[in-house]
Amino acid sequence: MTALTRQSGRTELELAVSACRTACGDAGIAPAEVDAVLSYHLNDSAPVTQVARALGIERLGWHNDIAGGGTQAASILGDAALLIAGGLARNVLVYRALNGRSGRRMNTLSTGPQEEFTIPYGMAGPIPMFALAATRFLHDTGLTEEHLHAVVAQSRDNAKSNPRALRREPLSLEEYLGRPYVCTPLRTVDCCQETDGACALLVSGVLAGPRIRAVVRGGGPGCSGMDRAQDVTAIFSRYVAPMLWDLSGMRPSDVTAALLYDAYSWLVPRQLQDFGLAEDVGDYLLGRQHTWVNPHGGL
Repeated sequence: MTALTRQSGRTELELAVSACRTACGDAGIAPAEVDAVLSYHLNDSAPVTQVARALGIERLGWHNDIAGGGTQAASILGDAALLIAGGLARNVLVYRALNGRSGRRMNTLSTGPQEEFTIPYGMAGPIPMFALAATRFLHDTGLTEEHLHAVVAQSRDNAKSNPRALRREPLSLEEYLGRPYVCTPLRTVDCCQETDGACALLVSGVLAGPRIRAVVRGGGPGCSGMDRAQDVTAIFSRYVAPMLWDLSGMRPSDVTAALLYDAYSWLVPRQLQDFGLAEDVGDYLLGRQHTWVNPHGGL
């Protein structure tokens, strides 16, 4: 991973290559041993063919630029695993690079024809869409802004020990309530950072021994179209949770750390519910029992 900043002073290609070289070095292989490269973006990054060329990779068994953001960070790993399982690649390099703060901003990125059905109603970019769902979620569950503050404040507390985190200062409830709304009920501090930087990892079917950093026990695909769903608050976790526990052979009680998608604060209690990680989510959050959620500080 590169440094995460508000002004990188580097191109997306430079950021991507730097992160990819670090990933290869961490895995103990040369870039030339990579035979597949994957990335996801919204036309705000360096394409995989450019990155492969800059890394000096002469032959690729597979490459793909996947359109999307957000939870594509997880689904693209499934694509890498499928390539390895299908014998199309041995070492798959996955990266994401962007100048999200100093370059193209998220609300300026076009996503396709569906905008014709959302922009006329004020749904320009992801924040209004997630704010609409957040309003319904708070109504249905009885959660309040105090619970959202508990999510944000705990994330900052967790981030204190992470030198890469951008928001490590404490945030009281009074300070939280004083922050401006971006789109009700989401305030500026409820929304994830738009930063410059890149990260990469290597998914391998051949590396063994101490070079292996993590083992995947189970997972599966899930997709939700919030603007077209019968339940607008139903995010991906509603669909993938049963599959996750079934394929992994594990239970919620086995979990000791949870890295949850927290682009917006209300997504944390929604996932705690869906994955069965907390019974009474409201009391759980106010009691600050979620210190093990996103121990790195989150997005």
